Amino acid sequence: ITRRCAEVLAKHGFPLLIVTKSDLVTRDIDVFKQTPTVVAVTVTTPREDIANLIEPYAPPPERRLSALQGVVESGIVAVARIDPILPTVNDDEKDFERLVSALASVGVKQITVATMKPVKGVFASIKQANPQVFEKLSKEYADGTWVAGYKYLHREKRRKILETLRPIVLRHGLGFASCREGLAQYNTVLCDGTAHCRDLLSSYFS
Repeated sequence: ITRRCAEVLAKHGFPLLIVTKSDLVTRDIDVFKQTPTVVAVTVTTPREDIANLIEPYAPPPERRLSALQGVVESGIVAVARIDPILPTVNDDEKDFERLVSALASVGVKQITVATMKPVKGVFASIKQANPQVFEKLSKEYADGTWVAGYKYLHREKRRKILETLRPIVLRHGLGFASCREGLAQYNTVLCDGTAHCRDLLSSYFS
């Protein structure tokens, strides 16, 4: 279905923004070449053990990094998302450094980050699946705030995560953005990645 939708849009020259966790995205590179396209692939951690814990049904990190490299080598703009960031689970600074370095090496233009914002019922599911992780996250989110049905980490905790990640990203020469954190002053580019082909898209919005 996704490929067919992309084919129809590309046929009419409509720009595409693809956001995915799947390495299957490389299947459709031939379609993406037909119209202005930005491909964003989410890679939440460089560690397979953590990836298996928080996203067991997604391709492993190495396959997603390989997919990003394939997109870049095809001449298509690629960005990466580190999303969601779960405090105490995938927020280790050394892991951030390792992941950002790997993403920079494959040629992405920017990294967009976002902390986990669970809806009601998510913590109950986590408790059933992994009581130890539940205990850690419950403590981290205890002083958080509900916003439009989502539980946000306390603002200062969100700020600390961004202030840890941002210098790493900038040091590798990449654009940095966060989504829905209320801390847009840290952003150097648009959250969705379309800034990297804005000139190509401008005709659609003039």
